Amino acid sequence: MPRRSRPVAGFLTAVVVAVAGCTLPAFAPDGADEPATSSGSGTASASVPGTLAQWSSCPEIPQELVGRGATGMTYDCATVAVPRDWSSPKAGETYDVAMIRIRSATQKNRIGSLLLNPGGPGGSGIDLAVYLSFGEALGGLPTEITDRFDIIGFDPRGVGRSSPVKCISTADQDASFGADPDPVSTTEFNQVAALNKRIAETCGAKYGDQLKYFSTEQTARDMDALRTAVGDTKLSYLGFSYGTLLGATYAQLYPQNVRAMVLDGAVDPTESYIAGSEEQAKGFERAFSNFSAWCTKTPGSCPISADPRGAITDAMAKAESSPVTNSDGRTATSGWIFIGLISSLYTESGWTTLAQAIDGLQSGDAKGIFELADQYTERKADGSYTNLFDANLAVNCADADDAPTAEQVRTLQTEWRKKYPLFGAAIAVGMLPCTYWPGERDPYPAGKAEGAPPIVVVGTTGDPATPYENTADLATMLGVGHVLTWEGEGHTAYPSTTCITQAVDGYLIDLTVPAEGKRCPAK
Repeated sequence: MPRRSRPVAGFLTAVVVAVAGCTLPAFAPDGADEPATSSGSGTASASVPGTLAQWSSCPEIPQELVGRGATGMTYDCATVAVPRDWSSPKAGETYDVAMIRIRSATQKNRIGSLLLNPGGPGGSGIDLAVYLSFGEALGGLPTEITDRFDIIGFDPRGVGRSSPVKCISTADQDASFGADPDPVSTTEFNQVAALNKRIAETCGAKYGDQLKYFSTEQTARDMDALRTAVGDTKLSYLGFSYGTLLGATYAQLYPQNVRAMVLDGAVDPTESYIAGSEEQAKGFERAFSNFSAWCTKTPGSCPISADPRGAITDAMAKAESSPVTNSDGRTATSGWIFIGLISSLYTESGWTTLAQAIDGLQSGDAKGIFELADQYTERKADGSYTNLFDANLAVNCADADDAPTAEQVRTLQTEWRKKYPLFGAAIAVGMLPCTYWPGERDPYPAGKAEGAPPIVVVGTTGDPATPYENTADLATMLGVGHVLTWEGEGHTAYPSTTCITQAVDGYLIDLTVPAEGKRCPAK
């Protein structure tokens, strides 16, 4: 499992379920299976940094994602050609960064643009912007925000529609997700290690020296080109999960260009690769304990309430010898069950789905667990994948100059299995891709954003993927951070409750920083 897992997965699912009556779509735009290219062989109309974007209407994007556009919203798209390497720009060596602008027909007293990033790394900001355009009644952005800002979603370099990285075969994706999350024997561990090494070598053979250019710092510099492309003198930004790391990096590089910044679901840039992974193991273990407590208190909603942990542990153990076969012929191995478990913990609403899925496995029905797993991995009905995890590895590993050796992973697997019984060993093994990743690394900065205005850092006490403890750490590192707490469950907080929504909206619109130590109740 990647160090920084897929962000706001459950949140986006809630939006799309309400709008389209289905689970999160796994949309791969045209060209997603092509290698990253320069703008010279891409979109001829791409703007260059320092010039205004050339917008064109693109109602087909919401149509493809959701089946329709939101009432009263217009959708326009543009691309910006950015240098592959901002430290040494070379003529002809560029990537096309795609973005969408969503504007409300009722907009008035416009402040500027609000740039969004859903995290991942690997998540599509274009998709996020479309989902959020459907308004607060469907889990999207409040009218107060869409009436004052153009909503700008972008796919970071290497992601989705922006010169996408695609180097993991469908077979290797299936094998990776389906593999035993905790390979105990030396033979089993070596098999998993060999799979990760093959994936890394394949990506290295395809992209070579380009791999280092997919780093967080390079993308943060792209963001400043997007700021000028939309015509803003200063940036207003809303970043979720990994998007908080991206925002924090931008604030350090361009503090004078920040107008307002909300970082929801904090990554702590000061942590080592290993420490960040252990924090995530701790976060998921805590989230599962919260799920178990809910399950015990509400047996009517949880068919495995008698022993939630035992039911899941037993299901994974049985899958090692006699996995349940799905109607499409896929077998629910322990790996797929684990991925489904991870997926369900991103929102409190996923708890009921998890309980039903495990209950289904006990009755020989794997449909529920595969729905959860496929939602997380963005595996499509035809068996193919979007480039979410290709990009996830490319960015995480470009950033990581301190990835552990295989021997260290093996040691941590044993140690973390004892400390975090369900998640520790699997998350330790999940560090292996960057162990074998080829090419140079480009670590992001981890310091103060001197000269930046106040930045709001939002944390959720029950967050599994970016544990609450990171919130104060990120705020302190930046030196201008102000913590806003949601005492809720799941990954990220905005716009989950009226309290959080009002605090964030007041800051984005009027630059009113939430009261120091402000905490919002779960409901």
